Amino acid sequence: MVSSPEAPAGTAAPAETAPTRREQRTITSQRRILEAAVDCLIEHGFAGATTSVIQARAGVSRGRLLHHFPSREDLLVAAARHLAAERVAATTARAVAEIDGHVTGSTRVTNVVEMMWMSFHEPHFWAAVELWTASRTNEWIAGALLPVERHLGGVIRTSIDRMWGPELVGHPRYAQLREILFTSMRGVALAYAFDHRDPRRDPHLPQWTDTALVLLEV
Repeated sequence: MVSSPEAPAGTAAPAETAPTRREQRTITSQRRILEAAVDCLIEHGFAGATTSVIQARAGVSRGRLLHHFPSREDLLVAAARHLAAERVAATTARAVAEIDGHVTGSTRVTNVVEMMWMSFHEPHFWAAVELWTASRTNEWIAGALLPVERHLGGVIRTSIDRMWGPELVGHPRYAQLREILFTSMRGVALAYAFDHRDPRRDPHLPQWTDTALVLLEV
């Protein structure tokens, strides 16, 4: 492995250049538009997340919106990337909160299974569902969404591993359990689009917990 070159003695490392005021305005404007797009996907669905609705939600001119995102597809695909970043941040935060070193054994299993399940009931999950559904008949969105979701899947799996902790992750059946839980929970969660119940009372939750306890021999 080649080491990076060191700066000559007495030479200060170059400081990072701060964004100019114009660049900062651009960054702020783009973020406002992307957050508005995600909010509109959650509240109005894919069909209702039109450029005019997103523009009004973001509080920007049509010219500024089109300057950043020339088409609705460009905007929604960018929103998907932004959404992926938000979902990763939320998952990582949950993982960090769970790694306290005090919760172990069956209690940890029960807590992590519930945390995984509840992550499928956050608003960002439903925004993603809207884009998944749209991608079935929109090749442009499907092509742009695929690499985003593949990357996100890997990051989420890493975060889930942190929730479980190294001892449980080291079990030979852990990877099998993780995939069973993740895919099963995602499928069950879709029914909540029309069946509004308390997810904490879902009959699958104790079944998933029992499955984890058996497979991981806790």
